[in-house]
Amino acid sequence: MDSRSFLGLESTHNRFRWKLPVTRKISVNEGFMFGGCGLAAAISALEGTSGRRCVWATAQYLSYTQLGDVVDIDVTIAVDGRSITQARAVCHVADREILTVNAALGDRDFEASGQWESMPVDLPAPLSLPRRPTSTDGEGTITAQLDQRMVKGVEWDDLATRPKDVVQGDGQTLMWARIPEVIADVDAVTLAILGDFVPMGVGQALGRRGGGNSLDNTLRVGRMVPTDWVLMDIRIHAVERGFGHGLVHMFAEDGTLLATASQSVIARLRDV
Repeated sequence: MDSRSFLGLESTHNRFRWKLPVTRKISVNEGFMFGGCGLAAAISALEGTSGRRCVWATAQYLSYTQLGDVVDIDVTIAVDGRSITQARAVCHVADREILTVNAALGDRDFEASGQWESMPVDLPAPLSLPRRPTSTDGEGTITAQLDQRMVKGVEWDDLATRPKDVVQGDGQTLMWARIPEVIADVDAVTLAILGDFVPMGVGQALGRRGGGNSLDNTLRVGRMVPTDWVLMDIRIHAVERGFGHGLVHMFAEDGTLLATASQSVIARLRDV
């Protein structure tokens, strides 16, 4: 299954309009669409309309959408150059705007390349680690679609027993992840889904049961290589004034930097 089929994104007779039914599969426990799936659907629509691959895309989250809603995604091509397309996608339910995505898409012939961000070394293999459990109320949701294996961090149940004044380590969480249904086709759309883990990192950094709601999410795409698993190197920079800021480096198993996702979130605690 490819990433577009996983999301359930549908084309229409108008190549500039796409439709996304909000199913439990792309929603969180609370019954609204997972932010990463919204960005992913917009990227897929932008790529499908432009015929070009995503270079970067940034989403501003404006509202929530509930199970059973149908999100219309309207694509506008602002500039269509020789090698780069600049475009935006407005995602809305009826006249209520849910998120707006701006993006650049394309490929250029360029003789130089390099990678200066390195994957942490001496990591355990994903299958040597236990799969993170899904809560009963999370069955069928996006959480259940992801196979997550914690390398560095504290599991949810253990966070509940930590003293409230404990700050967890250095703000870094490491986790292997994959979407088994699209395991053979890791692309920008897949990485947009996986990249929405700064909220989880906020709870880890604070050493508390918590996370947050995304205000934005920017995906910057590196080099795509075949990989079964993606290493999520989650780094929280700061939590202040009720907001958290951080990023996620996403590496293939061979150490190739696939993409980086950065976010600001409305920080929330669930142990109070």
